[in-house]
Amino acid sequence: MSENNASLDSTNSAPSTGSPELVRGLRLVDSTTLVIGSMIGSGIFIVSADAARLLSSPGLLILAWILTAVLTIIGALCYGELAAAMPRAGGQYVYLREAFGPLFGFLYGWTTFLVIQTGSIAAVAVAFAKFLGVLVPSISSSSTVFASVTTEQLTAILSIAVLTLLNCFGIRLGAWVQNIFTFTKTAALLALALLVFFLGSSYQGFTVNFGDFWRNADWSVSTLTLLAVAMVGPLFASDAWYGVTFTGAEIKNPRRNLPLSMIVGVGTVSVLYIMINFVYLGLLPLEGSPDGVGPIARGIQYASEDRVGTAAAQVIFGPQGVGLMALFIMISVFGCNNGLILSGARVYYAMARDNLFFSAVGRVHPRYHTPVVSLVVQGVWASVLTLSGTYSQLLDYIIFAVLLFLMLTIAGLFVLRRKRPEMERPYRTWGYPVLPILYLVLAGFIEVNLLIYKPEYTWPGLIIVLLGLPVYYLWRRFSGSQSVRQ
Repeated sequence: MSENNASLDSTNSAPSTGSPELVRGLRLVDSTTLVIGSMIGSGIFIVSADAARLLSSPGLLILAWILTAVLTIIGALCYGELAAAMPRAGGQYVYLREAFGPLFGFLYGWTTFLVIQTGSIAAVAVAFAKFLGVLVPSISSSSTVFASVTTEQLTAILSIAVLTLLNCFGIRLGAWVQNIFTFTKTAALLALALLVFFLGSSYQGFTVNFGDFWRNADWSVSTLTLLAVAMVGPLFASDAWYGVTFTGAEIKNPRRNLPLSMIVGVGTVSVLYIMINFVYLGLLPLEGSPDGVGPIARGIQYASEDRVGTAAAQVIFGPQGVGLMALFIMISVFGCNNGLILSGARVYYAMARDNLFFSAVGRVHPRYHTPVVSLVVQGVWASVLTLSGTYSQLLDYIIFAVLLFLMLTIAGLFVLRRKRPEMERPYRTWGYPVLPILYLVLAGFIEVNLLIYKPEYTWPGLIIVLLGLPVYYLWRRFSGSQSVRQ
């Protein structure tokens, strides 16, 4: 089988040699909570501050989140077709490989392992440790355990280790953890939104923000440019929704449940995010001062350390709001990391089955039917990034790359419809070809503006991706692999 014409009808499960395989143990509710839980981390409580500083308009802030929701929902609608047609371990890696060849799949997998998934895991783990430090002051970035390892870093690594271990013991245990944390944080966010809905008019932000909702919105080219740049934060708070496709080989009735879980999950989170930003605007004035004292004086723009969620909680619950929000965000990010750890390991597993990663990573535990080696390798590298102290910079660098891979995958819809018209497609993208084209145009506009206005983040991201080119050809040469193994 040639590497550019790998069969789309085969799976990347183990060959029929009696070796253990992944099992389909995820139900619709599990795959949906995986989408929701992986999306809701700490971003929704932080990124609105930076967006507010850029836009200086309540209306434009909400518009940034609405456009992010539109873009993300269109993405989910498009990925649904690919997921239903190719429900395999590795998800997006597989779609890129089949549409454009194994090189593109490898570049995605390379970047995912190097920083996208593992860097996200590291960053979320440190966020968990930081907020645990609010409740346990001995956990701090200034408190050293040994060498230069801090108690904060050690706590982050332990959280990665615990979740990695849990996910080694079967897909059902990982799903059980995901369901509990996702239902808890979703219910809490909804309760907060409803509370402010009924009490909102009594808070200062309600009058200040909604009385002149579209101030500073002149709809000029410069404003649209700022809007595109400001969407980076909301887009990343809404990221990881496609991680469920990585578990395609483990979802029951995947041709129905994969697209449905993405659409329901993304839709639910998008509505929640827009509601929560209305909550922020109802509780806090948009404008503030970096030297202000208290959440009201600092406003959304200058919330302490950009923690808008904590500032909002202080307005409602007083000083106790800091501890309550810390506890809630701990729950949120712990569940988020479980989803990232569970799903991410399936990408490297799929690469190993294609002879594009170490063969041991493609093994499945005979009892628990999980890619244990892949989970451990992922956990180790994420821990290294946690210790390196550079994971946050790396995440900034791949902003451009993540959106680029999303665009490439959606462009793959057009390629595969032309290349493989006979492929079974239980679900076809609603609004095709208008919606996929709209996504590419909107995402392309954001990419161009990032190249122009944030080159310090975009070019390094491209370099990380392009470094995979020599690695790919060296790997193929020295591994002796001449074709992609299915």
